[in-house]
Amino acid sequence: MASQSQIYAGAFADPVFAAQSVFRDLMDGFARPGTIKQLSAKSVPPAPLSAAAGAVALTLCDHDTPVWLTSALSKSAVPQWIAFHSGAPVTSSKTEARFAFFERGAAIPSFDHFALGTQEYPDRSTTLVIEIEALADGAPLVAKGPGIKTEVEISPKGLPDVFLEFWNANRAIFPRGVDLVLTAGDALVCLPRTTRLSPKEA
Repeated sequence: MASQSQIYAGAFADPVFAAQSVFRDLMDGFARPGTIKQLSAKSVPPAPLSAAAGAVALTLCDHDTPVWLTSALSKSAVPQWIAFHSGAPVTSSKTEARFAFFERGAAIPSFDHFALGTQEYPDRSTTLVIEIEALADGAPLVAKGPGIKTEVEISPKGLPDVFLEFWNANRAIFPRGVDLVLTAGDALVCLPRTTRLSPKEA
């Protein structure tokens, strides 16, 4: 059972200023895919949710944004923490979720398990917030697309081997599809569905 301190503590010290700061970082991250954003606004969510993922939850989630959590997160103090600080309801339905959170090492299902939006309303999709081992030092990927002048190299460490397969299937249904926020500690990288990813050639 979650302790009261786990549920009530760990939110932003200055909620308005911090949420504005994280929101700017997220918007800039989605405008410039692949850019590592080190968050200055700090949150200390219950384990196993990371600091950056907690900051995303505090900034973007509210009573109108159902949240889906992995089994490990669901069994921790995270559901109560998110509910108390943001008012966001937790749902067991992936297709109803506006945000889905994955702790480091969690199994990631194919993205079509989540809400993909519609042709008329592509924004009615799930944003996946995935904690990985690191935002660098992994297998290099080349990113191209809107917000990227020519191309940019990213090297997230800890994504599943089938990640590119999932991502390419997601790209194929544009303008529908999910968007990703990759987190590691107190940093994040945004990958909108418009971004094309491919392995870097040796």
